[in-house]
Amino acid sequence: MAPQLAWIGLGNMGRGMCKNLVEKGNLDKPLIVFNRTKQRAEDLATKLGSKTRVVDTINDAAKESDIIFMCLGDDAAVNSAVDKILEEDVKGKLVVDCSTVHPDTTNALEKRITEKGAEFVGMPVFGAPAMADNGQLVCVIAGTSSACSKVTPYTKGVMGRADVDFSGQPAGNATLLKVIGNTFILNMVSQLSEGHVLAEKSGLGVDNLHTFISTMFPGPYTAYSQRMLQGDYYQREEPLFHIDLARKDARHARDLADRSGSSVKMLGLAQERLERVKEELGDKGDIPSVYGVVRKESGLEFKNKG
Repeated sequence: MAPQLAWIGLGNMGRGMCKNLVEKGNLDKPLIVFNRTKQRAEDLATKLGSKTRVVDTINDAAKESDIIFMCLGDDAAVNSAVDKILEEDVKGKLVVDCSTVHPDTTNALEKRITEKGAEFVGMPVFGAPAMADNGQLVCVIAGTSSACSKVTPYTKGVMGRADVDFSGQPAGNATLLKVIGNTFILNMVSQLSEGHVLAEKSGLGVDNLHTFISTMFPGPYTAYSQRMLQGDYYQREEPLFHIDLARKDARHARDLADRSGSSVKMLGLAQERLERVKEELGDKGDIPSVYGVVRKESGLEFKNKG
């Protein structure tokens, strides 16, 4: 018999990951789902039908499942969820955290959970919500080898297209990679923004630059470039990568750099620009909204279309 799975947290990433779990995960029981806003869980259950079952509390999810996945917004939310999970008898269970948190948080969770007789895996993912929906994420997996082996049946070919396998390493190595990896995305967005502004002001034109980007750098560069040029960076009502989450990730990276004595000057610039996005758009701010900030730095309007 397959283990009973539960999922806590149905944000932009969690919804798509759940969809692929129930469609491709060979589950023989409905996926238990919990979200703080219950309506979101009920909406997903309506979409996926009898393959899911909504519960009222985190305690219910923990009590009734063998493997508990979490995908939450920040360290405080993750710690709060684990507090609830550990109110139950978790001996023999497995907790898998797909959230992007500080590696110190992940390592502390591993210690707390294993001391209660359960197993723990850190499993943050790389990819946008559309990739989560299409099962094309890259899953980073760290923890004891025995715990990781229980997770991999649900990663490559189910929720993701590839695994970065850190089996046998501290669970915090997964989120350490995730935090460092996200600095690549922050810096990429700044570089794209500067390139498009330079192309516009120098006379090359943004469409010509986008042709180069899509030819030379297919994938994330092209996707972000397109969102910038289409004005998606200020028109979207619900951000794909909320500016507050980006700011949180940048703070974690800054802390790691400061503590290790690493130079991260580009990260400092990215952080400044994220703060300007927050001032400009508030809760509608998204990572590619940095384009608007760079436009203003260069004497252009924040919005690229009148």
